[in-house]
Amino acid sequence: MNSALGFGQVAEFSFDKTVHKFPDVKEGIVLEHFFVVKNTGQVPLIFSDYKVACACTKVELPTQPILPGEEYKLRVTFDTKGKYYFQDRVISLIANTKKEEHKLRIKVNVIPVNE
Repeated sequence: MNSALGFGQVAEFSFDKTVHKFPDVKEGIVLEHFFVVKNTGQVPLIFSDYKVACACTKVELPTQPILPGEEYKLRVTFDTKGKYYFQDRVISLIANTKKEEHKLRIKVNVIPVNE
């Protein structure tokens, strides 16, 4: 009865860290950070989508599955134009895992240009 074990397997992965705090920056700069994701499971990891609160935050999802044992540098950018003071952005990643969403966060204090 174990013949169905191969079906319905879900991917597993881990991040090097899930929160990144940038140093204080002046408004108008586009920040960039790479979160390292490692496929710790037995099946290819596929990120299908992501959700963010505003278009100022972008994620470059891998175009190919991340194979078991492989790492991938997930690029996240945050455009500080029009953003002021403490910013705390949550990124929800959708992947072929048991959990529906996986959250990453970036934090930064943005100093208005005219201060």
